[in-house]
Amino acid sequence: MKLQMKKMLGVLIPGFYAAGIILALHAAMYTRTPTGAVAWTVSLVSMPFVAVPAYAVFGRNRFEGVNAAYEERRQELDDILVGFQSSLAPFEVDLGQAPSWYRAVSNLSDLQLVNGNEVELLVDGEATFNSILEGIARAERYILFQFYMIHDDGLGRRVKAALIERARAGIQVTVLYDEIGSSGLPASYINELREAGIGVSSFRPTRGWRNHFQLNFRNHRKMVVVDGREAWLGGHNVGDEYLGLDPEFSPWRDTHVRIAGPAALQVQLTLLADWYWATREVPRLDWTPTPATATDQQVLILPTSPTRQLETASLFFVAALSAARERIWISAPYFVPDEAVLKALQLAALRGVDVRILTTGKPDSLPVYLAAFHYIDMLKGLGIGFYAYEPGFLHQKAMLIDNNVASVGTHNFDNRSFRLNFEVTSVVVDTGFASDVEAMFQRDFAHASAIDADALDEQPLWWQLAVRVSRLAAPVL
Repeated sequence: MKLQMKKMLGVLIPGFYAAGIILALHAAMYTRTPTGAVAWTVSLVSMPFVAVPAYAVFGRNRFEGVNAAYEERRQELDDILVGFQSSLAPFEVDLGQAPSWYRAVSNLSDLQLVNGNEVELLVDGEATFNSILEGIARAERYILFQFYMIHDDGLGRRVKAALIERARAGIQVTVLYDEIGSSGLPASYINELREAGIGVSSFRPTRGWRNHFQLNFRNHRKMVVVDGREAWLGGHNVGDEYLGLDPEFSPWRDTHVRIAGPAALQVQLTLLADWYWATREVPRLDWTPTPATATDQQVLILPTSPTRQLETASLFFVAALSAARERIWISAPYFVPDEAVLKALQLAALRGVDVRILTTGKPDSLPVYLAAFHYIDMLKGLGIGFYAYEPGFLHQKAMLIDNNVASVGTHNFDNRSFRLNFEVTSVVVDTGFASDVEAMFQRDFAHASAIDADALDEQPLWWQLAVRVSRLAAPVL
């Protein structure tokens, strides 16, 4: 037995060191930042027993397999894309005279700014899920339902009952969820949906034999599409806490939007891509745009993901910050910007832009909460306003740029959303909608306390040390 153990160790130890050297070379070549490359290289060579498995999971910065999946049904998917582009062409906004950053965001999205939409701002859980459930009840052909987190609680069961009722009425229904976000969802919940004829799947990031270590990626999107005519997206997940029923975090502060019009098809295309990855199924959907009649708002849907060479989410925020001339107000529960976004914030403030950052004063993650103060400290003295929302947990992801552009979506202001998550946001170019978002922000500021960045140096030494240590974990928070 001892001899066998010695032989095994004689193979494992050199194997780990060899793997560490090979992966160190990989890290040096492909890690996105020099700091990360140095950290991985040193740890892989010096501590391979710990670093090799860690690098296999956390060292990946690109989600693999999407191109191979696309090739499996290339012709069918190409036909859908051609039809989609053709049907939306009449609604595309001419960007010739538009600010140049619109074109940059369009290129990041691979989608166009389109008119003919009606966008409704949905503030907090009751308004959001009342709207979604009413939309589900209106469905005549199909419902596409995707959330990062679905709970088997009061709201989760209301949603399940609504989807089952529509499925039994002959409506095609699909439900997609993230296995980490919905890790507590019981099999009985899923089985009830399937027994009603509903297609159900987790996102399955590790699908495919080459992708077994893609464990660090999340599909953080929250989207609903009904009949290709209307869509919902934003910060809410399906759970009672989003209705403010969790006493620890109540009142929960969050925001969604309802979009009716051609842009709903852009949400539909995003959702179809996620469903296809998870299932390799292509449901029959309507790709005929239905323009809104009451309003004519311009909308672009920006899906971001770790599947591309460009860091689309980070670049979106850099573009917005660089374009702002009067103000940029940002609301997010976590404030852990990367280097590029940090510098864009500094430059915006130096240009005299009214920069305000609204985050939560009641954290759900202490390390993320503490890390934010490091970046607040780095931005002090520039006139940037920092605010902590006090009544409950602030989870909304919204941004207001000058007086005519606003976004509502799923992006947090952190590395995970910038680089590792599948996210989506709506970019709305409309002064009326921007005015609604401004009013929402003003109400939130009225319930927030200003954070005095200059007073952070007066905090106890243990607190400052905790902030610095938390900041070191920023890349994986």
